[in-house]
Amino acid sequence: MYIIMKKFHLYITAGIIATFMLTGCESPDYVNPTANRSGITSLTAYFTSGPNTGKEAIKYDISNSASTTDYVIPVPWYYPDESDNTTEQYMSSMKVVAVLENNCLIDPPITVLDLTKKNQFTYTDPDGSQKKITISGQMTKSDKCAIKAFIASPGDLTGVIDEDAKTISLVTAADLSECTAEVTLSPHATISPDPATVQNFNDGFQFTVTADNGTSKAVYTVKKQIPPKLVSGYRKGSQLEMFSTDLETLGVTSADAIHPTLACIGSYVILDLGDGSTPQYFKKATGTKVGTINLGSADAKGCVTSDVAGNMLISNYAVNGSTLNIYKTNSVTSAPTLLTSYANNLGAGLGSRVHVQGDLNGDAIITATVDNSSNFIRWIVKNGSVGSPENVLISGCPAWGGQDSNARVVSRTNNASDGYFFSYYQGGADILYSAGSDNAAVARLTANSNGAAWGYNNNAIDTRLFNNAKYLVVYEMGYWPDWGLPGHLYLYSADDPSSLSGTVDASSSLKYMFTVKDYTSTGYASDGRFGDVLLTPSDDGYFMYMFYVSNTHLSFGGIQFDCIDK
Repeated sequence: MYIIMKKFHLYITAGIIATFMLTGCESPDYVNPTANRSGITSLTAYFTSGPNTGKEAIKYDISNSASTTDYVIPVPWYYPDESDNTTEQYMSSMKVVAVLENNCLIDPPITVLDLTKKNQFTYTDPDGSQKKITISGQMTKSDKCAIKAFIASPGDLTGVIDEDAKTISLVTAADLSECTAEVTLSPHATISPDPATVQNFNDGFQFTVTADNGTSKAVYTVKKQIPPKLVSGYRKGSQLEMFSTDLETLGVTSADAIHPTLACIGSYVILDLGDGSTPQYFKKATGTKVGTINLGSADAKGCVTSDVAGNMLISNYAVNGSTLNIYKTNSVTSAPTLLTSYANNLGAGLGSRVHVQGDLNGDAIITATVDNSSNFIRWIVKNGSVGSPENVLISGCPAWGGQDSNARVVSRTNNASDGYFFSYYQGGADILYSAGSDNAAVARLTANSNGAAWGYNNNAIDTRLFNNAKYLVVYEMGYWPDWGLPGHLYLYSADDPSSLSGTVDASSSLKYMFTVKDYTSTGYASDGRFGDVLLTPSDDGYFMYMFYVSNTHLSFGGIQFDCIDK
């Protein structure tokens, strides 16, 4: 079956490459994409030199191409967007791939082009009619002009941003007549007036954000108010992709060497590659790297994770006969302190999958899943005090495998009697289970309905309470991205575990699905495949964030949801 799938992929790829191209207008024109496509549907430009060799610079979607003769690919001015590295030196040698509708042709075949010039081709329609077209490129500055994060001082008040209404609400009763602000903007955008100068935010103050292209602008009004919330859950349609990052740009040179995990503290998301390097932290609103955390005496070769109150756990990986050490911190700059230890005499590894539900300073449950078993270790935290470890054996399910096939056991709430969820590869069965206080597994969701479950692993999951509603996320990680097995994030309503039924991609409880972008130019993991997903609510309760990472898709990204009633 694998051979058939591989041949099928190669056939499709060859077909696409053979038809490299796009459409154009009588004068250079940027065509806005629509659902109505004909002829050339997209042009994608790739770097052929420099540190980003093989990476996609831009995919230019084209619509209504019948009358177009000159195609101008809007190559980003900077790459990556948030960097100061311009694309000018690469414009003269970029690989261009065109996707055409059936039976359309471009001659000669498109390969590497000098996009500073108009490259001439002959385009042939299915009916045999022809026209001369040109393909060129133009360095294009960004038109993005958003405020992604806003923190007012004194008080470090996090602004609730309503992007549609262009309002930033400061939820407080304090006097805001003399405030400054720290803002995160779209890459290379500017803001006026300077938010570092003292302003009065009591009754409404306006900032103007100008995009890097100098023409796109947005005016935001900052004011003291309490935005209305939905009674329960997130607002449908509020999902916003905040960032998607290629792990190679973060120093990954070997996908097989990493098993990445995630945590979140305040305005930062933390990425631990699990390869012995110090975890990195990023602005969670934009994915912009800030630096590396203060690891202190902790060892992060196991994983990182976090609770819902801004506390992060850092774990080593403990082989049989060694000690699992779990450290705790609420800061990326302060050294963590040892929270608990466990002498591992289980005959299997421990520490690559740790989860915490609740508030570690109050009531919480910590779970550490044991490799090659049906066991997990559980610590119940009461009033900030960590209880004795419990070795919990799950009945009614086959044992899972090693680190890459290991389940991730996540507690439903901070009350042990409410049970837990877990999922793992299981030879492609990819069943999501729940279990109650009796620790008996109950099958809930089954594998993807497309028949390719052998190529997916659903063992990266998380569950959280957000705005009076319980959510569960499953990261369906594709083992072979270039075989047409993209990764997916599935978000479900999980107030009642029994409502979770059907296949992972078609359950009646499914609320949202997202396809993960692949970055595989460095080569995805061939063994030890591993991914992580994290749901975390904002401190003010208006936003829920979903972060994901894996060593097969080699992508690290974040999605935002809100519960503003409007």
